[in-house]
Amino acid sequence: MLVNLVSRRVRQLTGGGNGSRPLITETAGLGSGDIAMLEIIEGKMSWETPLASEEPEVAKKKRRKS
Repeated sequence: MLVNLVSRRVRQLTGGGNGSRPLITETAGLGSGDIAMLEIIEGKMSWETPLASEEPEVAKKKRRKS
């Protein structure tokens, strides 16, 4: 999950447009990956995971399709 979050943020930082500005103030000498990791460490970014109660329903739907 961490790799996916960092990867998505690096694409945002390097791609320009929405969300391309760093959320931390000190970025001198840092690469995009470093900036993304520091944003996560400092709590500037967050993520959500599916609720445990929702996961079995998703698994049931996948089994039905197979």
